[in-house]
Amino acid sequence: MSLEGKVAVVTGSATGIGRACAVRLAQDGADVGLLDLNAEGLAETRAAVEAEGRRCEAMAVDLTDRDALFAAFESLRASLGFLEILHNNAGGAAGVRPKPFAESDPEQFDRFVALNLRAAADCSRIVLPEMIERRTGRIINTSSERAFQSAPLMIDYSSAKAGLIGFTKALALEVAEHGITVNAVCPGIIRTPLLDNFPPEHIERAVASVPAGRIGEPEDIAHAVSYLASPGASYVTGEHLLVAGGRTIH
Repeated sequence: MSLEGKVAVVTGSATGIGRACAVRLAQDGADVGLLDLNAEGLAETRAAVEAEGRRCEAMAVDLTDRDALFAAFESLRASLGFLEILHNNAGGAAGVRPKPFAESDPEQFDRFVALNLRAAADCSRIVLPEMIERRTGRIINTSSERAFQSAPLMIDYSSAKAGLIGFTKALALEVAEHGITVNAVCPGIIRTPLLDNFPPEHIERAVASVPAGRIGEPEDIAHAVSYLASPGASYVTGEHLLVAGGRTIH
C-alpha cells in the first residue's frame, strides 16, 4: 500500500475529511500538495503532514476561480513534481443554511455545482495530460451518500454530488486505457463543519438511521481514499465506495 515517491494533491484540505486524507496519504509515503480557501486551516494541515516527514506545499486558492486554480497547480507541479494522485475533496455547503428548493435562489444552486462538481472537473482536466503521457494516475472524488439517497432541503447538494458520480464513471471509462483510475468515495454522516448547518434534532434523527449507530469520523474516509490511491487498487475504476455506516442499505 506504500505511496513512497508519489505526490498527491488534496483539495478542500484545510479541515475535516480533507485534512484527515492528506495526513493519511503522507503516512502512506506521499508528498502532499494542499489547496483550500482557508489559509489558517491549511497551515495546520501542512504542519500535520510535515510532522509525518513528508514534503508539503499549501496554497490558499478559490477552487471556483479557474485562472487561480491553474496557477496553483503549476506552482505545486514546479515544487513537488509529477502530480500522480488527485483527491478532489473540496465541496460541501459550509455557511449555507438549508431551505426548501422553491425558496432558494438560483445563485445558491450555481455555487453548489461550482464547488462540488465543476471544481473537480477543472482539477482533473489540469492533471490529466501528464497522467496520460506517463500512463499512470489516480483520481479520487469525494461525492456523498446524498447522491443516492437525498433528503429534504438538500436538492442543491444532492444534485451536484450525483453529477460527480456521473463524472467519475464517464471519466474512468475514457482514461482507463492510459492506466489511470477514477473512483469516488461517498461519505455518510461525518463529523465535519457541514454538520453545524443543521439543528441538533436533525442530526439525532439522522444518526438513528445509521445501522452502525454512530457518526463517522474523517479518518473513516481517509482509509478508503488510501486504498483507492494505492497500487493495490489498480484494477478498481469507475466505482463509488459508500462509507456511511450502512445507512443506504435500505
